[in-house]
Amino acid sequence: MSLTTALPRRSNQVQPGWLTRLFDAKPFLIVICLTPAIGLLLVFLTYPLGLGIWLAFTDTTVGHRGVFVGLENFQYLLSDSIWWNAVFYSIFYTAVATFGKFALGFWLALLLNNHFPFKSILRAIVLLPWIVPTVLSALAFWWIYDPQFSIISYLLVDVLHVRTSNIDFLGTPWPARFSLIAANIWRGIPFVAISLLAGLQTISPSLYEAAMLDGASAWHRFRYITLPMMMPILAIVMTFSIIFTFTDFQLVYAITRGGPVNSTHLLATLAFQRGIAGGELGEGAAIAVSMVPFLVFATLFSYFGLARRKWQQGASND
Repeated sequence: MSLTTALPRRSNQVQPGWLTRLFDAKPFLIVICLTPAIGLLLVFLTYPLGLGIWLAFTDTTVGHRGVFVGLENFQYLLSDSIWWNAVFYSIFYTAVATFGKFALGFWLALLLNNHFPFKSILRAIVLLPWIVPTVLSALAFWWIYDPQFSIISYLLVDVLHVRTSNIDFLGTPWPARFSLIAANIWRGIPFVAISLLAGLQTISPSLYEAAMLDGASAWHRFRYITLPMMMPILAIVMTFSIIFTFTDFQLVYAITRGGPVNSTHLLATLAFQRGIAGGELGEGAAIAVSMVPFLVFATLFSYFGLARRKWQQGASND
């Protein structure tokens, strides 16, 4: 072996500079990519949330900076019958609307998961109630519920002749409450249906084929295959649905503005009425802050329900 072949050859490659090595580092890239999102969250979420919490402990009004008053705003809310009515209707509205959206949305998702002609077009049509701006949907329902020009009253009175007078859907408390729930269900079904349809698409058809060979009925296939496999997406979608429904503002405010006699106020609409329309910024902020425990409870309930389900599945697999 010659001396030239025994000696290692010198590399002609240029070593990367410090800037190149910096951008090749994964932690640095993570920080760079997350910085814009974190900045937007700080400006548009964290700061307003912090300011709202601070205002809830002050007597700030429009044109008056206010001073720190501690828990006075919350003590006043505990003695306010309108606030208690808003708490009741917020919970009732969320529970009934969420149940309706999930029952109808899951049923619709199961239908759309089948093979039939023009399936893609029908799936796109299903999204229309969710795509249409909320205010436009609210105005449409406002006309549907109108005491004089309601299409429902027209069908019942002039076409079917089952009533002699028009229905005042929004003039009395309970009809107005259920009318808003129906509007929310109509608008929220597409979100639930499409989300659950995406989860159904991930279930392997071989599981259903094996179950059918073993003689399992449609109900048993749904109970022992579809439902357990859908639990993670069900928990996530339900969490988002509860948050969206509990914090609903546009639909309720555009249709009833909390009426009649404050019977359809949600906490979000009551906070706006007291804080913005009424000028009591501290009281309105306190009402908005009072929503946080309910949202935290709903989120933790869904999270721990999902974690418990995963633990049970892991234990059964072991």
